[in-house]
This record gives sequence, structure tokens and C-alpha cells, in this order.
Amino acid sequence: MKILILCHSFNSLSQRVFVELKKDHQVSVELDINESITESAVNIFNPDVIIAPFLKRKISASIWRNYPTLIVHPGIPGDKGPSSLDWAILNEEKVWGVTILSANGEYDGGEIWDFEIFDLPKNIRKSSLYRKQVTDAAIRCLKTTLLAIAKGEKPISPEEIKGQYHPPMKQINRAINWEKDSTNTIIKKLNASDSRPGVLDTINDIPVYLFHGIKEQKLKGKTKEILATRNGAICLGTTDAAIWITHLKKKGKLTLKLPATDVIPLTKESTSTYQEIYYEQVQDVGYLYFNFYNGAMSTDQCQRLLEVYKKALTYPTKVLVLMGGSDFWSNGIHLHKIENAASPAEESWQNINAMNDLVEAIIGTTDRLTVSAMRGNAGAGGVFMALATDYVWAYKGIILNPHYKSMGNLFGSEYWTYLLPRRIGKLRAKEITDRKLPMGSSEALHLGLIDKIFEAEEEIKSFAFNLSLDEFYGKKLHYKDQGLTQDQLKKPLKQYRVEELDKMRLNFFGFDPSYHVARYNFTYNVPHSRTPKHLAVHRGLNYKGSL
Repeated sequence: MKILILCHSFNSLSQRVFVELKKDHQVSVELDINESITESAVNIFNPDVIIAPFLKRKISASIWRNYPTLIVHPGIPGDKGPSSLDWAILNEEKVWGVTILSANGEYDGGEIWDFEIFDLPKNIRKSSLYRKQVTDAAIRCLKTTLLAIAKGEKPISPEEIKGQYHPPMKQINRAINWEKDSTNTIIKKLNASDSRPGVLDTINDIPVYLFHGIKEQKLKGKTKEILATRNGAICLGTTDAAIWITHLKKKGKLTLKLPATDVIPLTKESTSTYQEIYYEQVQDVGYLYFNFYNGAMSTDQCQRLLEVYKKALTYPTKVLVLMGGSDFWSNGIHLHKIENAASPAEESWQNINAMNDLVEAIIGTTDRLTVSAMRGNAGAGGVFMALATDYVWAYKGIILNPHYKSMGNLFGSEYWTYLLPRRIGKLRAKEITDRKLPMGSSEALHLGLIDKIFEAEEEIKSFAFNLSLDEFYGKKLHYKDQGLTQDQLKKPLKQYRVEELDKMRLNFFGFDPSYHVARYNFTYNVPHSRTPKHLAVHRGLNYKGSL
């Protein structure tokens, strides 16, 4: 089939739809910028099916009346409204779901093609629910629906409609009553508001949106009193305990979501239970977790992670597994922190050098085997940092974006010019970085970018334990050390770094402002004025009706 993905932005769900469907179909993407541009895209591509995974306005009747148009709704059958996940979390629903509908003149009111119901995990953040359970279910439902359309079947409604219309959730529904709400209730409200819009409140008389709440296990104090700070987060007292808020965003236009202490500077450091980075050891295997918000790694976070990494190397293990975070493994340098810096160019330079120091340490680890266990999505430098380990394992549903150029033609560093060709060869490396497209774990495995796909987190521990007991463990260590030595004789690692940073210096400090413009647009969510050509294949010069 010829499938047009129509979306407000090429978000995580849209990327997963693209990755999964391009295996068996001709797929192109159009960003829904305005009605006339969308209609022209449909006329040019003439798709068999249009799929809308993420929209913010109704589709024109001239489109859905003439083309099968599928809406992916993150709710159970019968549910309607733009805040479905928000209400599901706030109302503590036990189950939730995804429904595939035909577009019509009513929001979420079309005929139902397919749906899937799943258990709604307790204490899950909205963004995590969207990227995991919702996305996985949506892919299965879309594949079933496309098969039904190909067979000429018609949409049907389930016998029992359980959903209902939910109005857009407002701040009055999200508001925290600090004198009454328990810590768990506050976390629930924050989870329901995760990613956007956040929960509007005031801290030190400054109106801010609150994001990402984590329960504190030890500290207690007066309600809403700032008890401590750590790693950019602030700890506030509650009626029954305390809560960490990791990120804030000032109310108003052109404000950034940042670590809380970047918005409201404070100095009460604490050795509390809240940690972004922590290490565990089970027998001969060490596990290093770094759960950074949205996968972004600031200069300070890279430096702290490097410090813990070096400490982990002092423990007697045979395998060291880099676990990343549960939602994101890593997305490279911290663009929001950079945008907020007094000199974004200088902070970009400091950040990329801190990333490089970390990657260099991983590459240079020759006394044990190292593994990247990618439990969540990864992009740009985060992907290449993963390639610094000996083995790369990835969850079956994650999305990888192994490229930099979509960020203002950024060249990139993190030793990618060494690590990527070492894995897949120079020609494939150039192709992947030039095309600027997402890929799934299956394609990454086929290309040799990763070594193994896992379906459950328990498998990581099993794989790592078996690796520590491998009868050829000693030989693998020897070949690893020997291989790195030979590579260094051909071209020292330092030279790769110098060459990459020469290009990055031009990106940061040169006359071409493309990187700075792209970063600004990304951090402030400036809508695209057109669909990038690498996504809109139908708008390419060589497009003649088939891909």
C-alpha cells in the first residue's frame, strides 16, 4: 500500500509508525501545517490510506471523504477528547487502550476499525505510557486494520462501548492542594500532566509549571517548604512526606523547561534518596543506571556519570552494563541547558567535550566486557555513546535516530566517525547519517548496529550473567584489547576527536547559524513551516508516483 503519515509533528509515535510500516508498504510523511498544504500532499501522493497518529486539528472533509483516513486515538472505544491519557491517569483507571477510527467530522467519533485494551500501570508518567503501552498497542492495531482494509472489510463498532467524552483537562483539574493532597496524589497529578502542560503552581512566589515528581523516602518538612536540592531537582515538603520536582518551566511565552534549580536557584544540597545515577552489582556483573530527563545529558551530568563510571571500574566485575533510563537511553547533549546558557556556543562546546570524555573512557575499558542495554529510545550522540561498548542490546520497541544533521546540519562527535564505520562500514555509515531517518531495533540488528533484541528487562540480567560465564570470556577480552591497539595504530582515537571537533567548532562558533536556529526552534517548539524533504518523499524531485 501507499501510506501517507499525516502528523502535527514527527513525534515518537509517528516515528514508530513510520519505522514499522515502511517494511511492507510505501510510506511518506507530511506535517499538518495547514489545510491547503495537506491537501496538496494528498493530491501529489495519492495514497491508498492516510494514517494520523498525532494531530491537533480536524482533517478536511475533502480528504477523509475521498481517502481511507485512520485516526490513532489513545483511549478505549467510545472515549473522546484531547486529554484521554491525562484523565485516565488522574482517574486511576485500571485498564486503558488504543482505538483506530475512521476520520469524520467529529473528533474521535468515527467508525472503529480495531482497538486494544491493556492494564494501566500504577504511577506511570503520561509520556512513558504514550511511548510504551500506547505506541505498542497502536502498531498492532494499525497492522490489523491495514490487513482488514486490504481484504475489503468494513469498520465495525464493538458490542459494548465503555468510553465517554472527556473535555480538555484544565489547570484547575491538575492543581495541587498542598494542605490536603498526599504525596501520592501530587505525583498522580504530575504524572497526568507530564511532558506538557505541567502543573501550574508557584515556588518562591514565581509562577511555574512543575514536571516529574519523585517521592522522597527520608526527608520531611512543612508543606511546600524547600527542604533540599540535588542534581538540579528541588525537594518540597508535603502533608505526609516530601517530593522531588526535577524540572520547572516559568509561566509565560518563550520559556524553557529546565532543571528546577536553573529556574529557581537554590543551594540546599542533600544526600537524599533521589539519584539520577546509581550502580548495582549482582555477582560478577555491574549495572550502571543514568535516568536523565528526556535522555538529555548536560555538561555536569556527563561529568558526574564519568566519575561514577570510573568508580564502577574499581569493583571486581567481569561485565559492566550501561542501563541508561527506562524511557530514554540517551539523546546526547542537553539542548535546553545550552539554549538557556549565557553563551550557547560555549556551552555546546563544553557539553560535547564532556560527552567525548565519557565515550573515550568507555572505549578505553579493556579489563572487562561492556554492554549498552537500551531500554528506551536514543538519538544523536546517545546512539553513538552506546556503540562505544562491546555489545549493544536493544528493547524490541525502541526507536533509534543515529544522526545529527537534522539539528541544523550538525556534524556530531562522540567518536562516531570511528564507532559507526567500525560496526557497519563507511558506506552504510554515510548512508545512515545522511538520510536522517529513525530506525527500529529490527533494522538496527539487520545492519549490525546492535547485537541483540530483548523483549523484557529480565532478559538483560540473564544475558549479562551468561556473558560473565562465557567459556571464551578470556579470549574475548584479549581480542578486544588487541583490536583497539590495532585500530589506534591505524589512526589514534585522539585524531578522530580532533577532526570531529574541528567541524563542531564551525557549527558552534562559525558564520553559519543553522545549528543555533534549529536548536532554538526545537527547544521552543516552533512549528515547522514545511515538511523536511527526507520525510516527504512525495515532494522529492524524483518522485513519479511510486517509491
